[in-house]
Amino acid sequence: MRLFAAPSLSLLLALYLVTFQAAAQSALPTLGDRISGTVSLEEEYRLGRQFLAQIRRSAPTIADSLLNSYLESITYRLASRSELKDHRLSFVIIDSDTLNAFAAPGGVIGVNTGLFLHAENEAEFASVIAHEIAHVSQRHFARGVDEAETSRIPNLAALLASVVVMATSDSQHGAAAITAAQGMALSNQLRFSRSNEAEADRTGQNTMFNANLDPAAMASLFERLMALNRLGSRPPEFLLSHPVTESRVADARSHARRYPPREYSDSLEYRLMRARVVNHYAEDKEVLVAEYERQRDEQRSEVEQDAFVYGLAVAYWENEQYALAEQTLAELLAKEPNRISYLVTQAEILIGQNEEGRAIALLRRHREINPGNHAVAMTLADALISARNYDEAALVLDEHGKVRPDDHHIWFQLAEVQGQAGNISKVHMARAEYFILLEDFNAAWEQLRYALQIKQEEGASLAEQARLLQKVNELEQLVRESNG
Repeated sequence: MRLFAAPSLSLLLALYLVTFQAAAQSALPTLGDRISGTVSLEEEYRLGRQFLAQIRRSAPTIADSLLNSYLESITYRLASRSELKDHRLSFVIIDSDTLNAFAAPGGVIGVNTGLFLHAENEAEFASVIAHEIAHVSQRHFARGVDEAETSRIPNLAALLASVVVMATSDSQHGAAAITAAQGMALSNQLRFSRSNEAEADRTGQNTMFNANLDPAAMASLFERLMALNRLGSRPPEFLLSHPVTESRVADARSHARRYPPREYSDSLEYRLMRARVVNHYAEDKEVLVAEYERQRDEQRSEVEQDAFVYGLAVAYWENEQYALAEQTLAELLAKEPNRISYLVTQAEILIGQNEEGRAIALLRRHREINPGNHAVAMTLADALISARNYDEAALVLDEHGKVRPDDHHIWFQLAEVQGQAGNISKVHMARAEYFILLEDFNAAWEQLRYALQIKQEEGASLAEQARLLQKVNELEQLVRESNG
């Protein structure tokens, strides 16, 4: 799994304050709702893009294409049944085994991988996502600013900055960073108000029911979090920004009972993703394999059994027992030969045992069937890189980048592959796209200038040089604006 490192959080917070204080000087358009006089939906979206860029720069994000595809799928399923008006959503998974999740204006949804560890089924996982979507759909950020008496946009900046800190650090570091940057206590902005939390719970449960997910799972997860809070030396990060009380659990249970009775199915895909995360954080792979083997004969439902077999296959793979991994996974492929998560894992196993040719053939075939599938494309690129077929890997990533232009993981890897292929101008072009998504416009501008210089030296066509020069000029304008 590819990770990205971060700058200092105090610097990050300072950048936020400068950016948003400048934004406060501009007039905001009115969209006609009771809070549009403070922050419009379009302004929220713009602020959300800046927030997302800083999260990408300040946190180790996880690039596992299956996990990211799952988060996108379940979130879009919920969003389509929610009160959300703007469905331009963006996602980030932070590589941390602590439980946390967050939302930001503009449809930014983030989770720690620790949420997979603590949510035992899809409905529990979805309850957190639905809650966060509700914060966005009910515009709690803008409403919080509207209720403040002074410094409206800077207050929103501080609230967003506190979310960055809470999402990427522990609460003590977060409080210290905010105090240093603001010179004042912002504890009242580190979490939503109780009324906002209650509204997000109710709205989130409505969304879950509409999406055919059990709304009672929200209370079940809350109860487990309360138990963790009682047993642990310090509460999970999620509880610091989303405090759970007995009355809140009771309210969630009471609200769930108001929905008509319905049968809910268990999600195999969620359990497969959870198994990947469990394996990812296992420090001793041999011990994990032994534990799986010890539990092999226990009685389970069919979904639980398939997830268990998958977890064992992944454990064998990560413990470099490739023959056993392939043999174990074959049991699942015989049942569902076209399930993407199984196919991608089979390819990962084949790459591990230096059988890239088989992996490439498998993934090429399924990419023809699912041409835009994220996990298939990214794993095919991995297989081609492992086989040192850098030119085709670059082609796959470049094509996929057109499908997912806002995915910084793609541009980061494409830059690396173009370097291995010897396409230096394209290295700089891919790096520029990566830095644009991080809103590091100075770095992006420099990369495009290098690319243009190389293209000129190579005698590229005037049309190609003109396109690059236009992008350089556009970025130069962004650099001037960002530097004030």
